[in-house]
Amino acid sequence: MRVFSLLSTCILAALLPTFPCAAQNAAKTPDEKAKAAEVNDWTVGVAGGFFEGTFIRFAVELAKGLDDGENLRILPIVSYGGNENVNDLLYLKGVDIAIAYTDTLELYKKSGQVKNIEQRINYISELLVGELYVYGGPAITTMKDLEGKTVSLGTKGGSATTTGPIVFERLGVHPQFVYVNNTVAIEKMKAGEIAAIVSTGGKPNDLFVKLKPEPGFHFIPIEYSEKLADYYLPCPLSHDDYPHLIPEGPPVGTLCMPSVLAVYNFPKGNDRARRLGRFIDYYFDRFDKLKQPSFHPKWKDVNVAAKVPGWTRYWMAEEKLAAMQGTAAAPVVSPDKEALFRQFDKWQKERVRKQSIKQSTKQ
Repeated sequence: MRVFSLLSTCILAALLPTFPCAAQNAAKTPDEKAKAAEVNDWTVGVAGGFFEGTFIRFAVELAKGLDDGENLRILPIVSYGGNENVNDLLYLKGVDIAIAYTDTLELYKKSGQVKNIEQRINYISELLVGELYVYGGPAITTMKDLEGKTVSLGTKGGSATTTGPIVFERLGVHPQFVYVNNTVAIEKMKAGEIAAIVSTGGKPNDLFVKLKPEPGFHFIPIEYSEKLADYYLPCPLSHDDYPHLIPEGPPVGTLCMPSVLAVYNFPKGNDRARRLGRFIDYYFDRFDKLKQPSFHPKWKDVNVAAKVPGWTRYWMAEEKLAAMQGTAAAPVVSPDKEALFRQFDKWQKERVRKQSIKQSTKQ
């Protein structure tokens, strides 16, 4: 797909002789060289996600909130999604920062395909806590009903292609996975070709906000258990979240997973580290700007000082936070997020209590 896109661009350029593919490689005047250096000096690329996803909105809003002309320019990059973003961070030129869910790094670790990935990929701060959405047709009432059924995980490389298989495996359910764009997949659901779609993203998720209700189509509840406790938190989807898709009454249980603002671990003295240092200064110093009403509401939930289990904070971000201690108010966690973690903590304590009783009974 990438090769085809590049070839298409060059073919189109060949039809426009004034703009050949090699235009950027033409000899530059001294003034142009100075301009090129100026443009690149303080530019960073942020891999977001698909057009309809939450990640690309966050990448765009980073640019909207932090861009400062020649001092800092942020380029939001439409990518193949959170899973592929880690791959892009490792290998794709121009990607300095990426947004990804925390379970993605675990998947890379377990695969063993990338050596020392936990040292090579770090994080600047936690980001939104996103939800897992399993949206099915009238015949599907539980996750077990998807056994052997065709389930779309969206386009390959997206976060759902990581989270979906992990969750189904833990639940002991074995669907037939396909990789279809969500908009197309929903049409296939109407035709009976697909039983459900799996998607990820932070509330309000644009895909479901804009989705027209169909008779019998609904979110499939996911029952939380200790099988899911290593990566995920329990959280509800309510009528208030999606009033046209969820009726008034009890919420639909699903899973939440934290995401991070990930970065390659560039060492001191590296030119990319120099630019990241500027971004990190702006990000922490001007973070309150991202909480304004015109930005995604989940920015208000982000605690930039929170530690992310299983991840290492990038050394520049660690130094910046240390420098901020005592000079600024401590970051606060929003009431909604506090309630979510209290709920998780309560579940964990109850699990420990039950395990203790079970152990005592055996003895």
